[in-house]
Amino acid sequence: MASDKGPSAGDATLRRRIEPWEFEGFFDPRELRKETCLLYEIQWGTSHKTWRNSGKNTTNHVEINFIEKFAAERQYCPSIRCSITWFLSWSPCWECSNAIRGFLSQHPSVTLVIYVARLFWHTDPQNRQGLRDLINSGVTIQIMTVPEYDHCWRNFVNYPPGKEDHWPRYPVLWMKLYALELHCIILNLPPCLKISRRNQHQLTLFRLTLQDCHYQTIPPPILLDMGLIQPLVTWR
Repeated sequence: MASDKGPSAGDATLRRRIEPWEFEGFFDPRELRKETCLLYEIQWGTSHKTWRNSGKNTTNHVEINFIEKFAAERQYCPSIRCSITWFLSWSPCWECSNAIRGFLSQHPSVTLVIYVARLFWHTDPQNRQGLRDLINSGVTIQIMTVPEYDHCWRNFVNYPPGKEDHWPRYPVLWMKLYALELHCIILNLPPCLKISRRNQHQLTLFRLTLQDCHYQTIPPPILLDMGLIQPLVTWR
């Protein structure tokens, strides 16, 4: 049941929550906003307590800010497992990917899961390789879907009273398009997603251009879910 009071006044995360308009502006997969927003969760050891906070770009990218803040504020104990989950409005660039790998190599008991709303300059070979290197080093990277948007809205946003279940309903199609392109990156295939902006109406246009290698390599269930192939029919 949705709360009629919004987040509880006693919620320890209340002062660290972002406003609904910020969430919508940063995480809408159709918007190509330049700035990046990071919502993150940290769990230490076997504790069920989750620390939540947010960050944005400054003179540094938000990933670098997190790494520097983590190193400055925490007395790191290698024997204690630390689980970190990021919800990023843009995927890391290649430089941030390298910095993340360096951070994880210095903190071997830290595990990192990254959910992203959009892929940053996804046709750039260095950015694509950076994401592959992260995944090969043990980082989980996925595109945000409905459950992640709902989770972020409930736990990171100062939603209005009675709007606990009313996060912005972004079209699932955009999420699937980015997920398809992420598969191309992971499989080291050429880009299949083209994104352009029609400045006159500020419309973001998505176009798929698949080659034979995409049809041959991308798992059939993913192509089927996108409507790019037809299901096999067995006649008896």
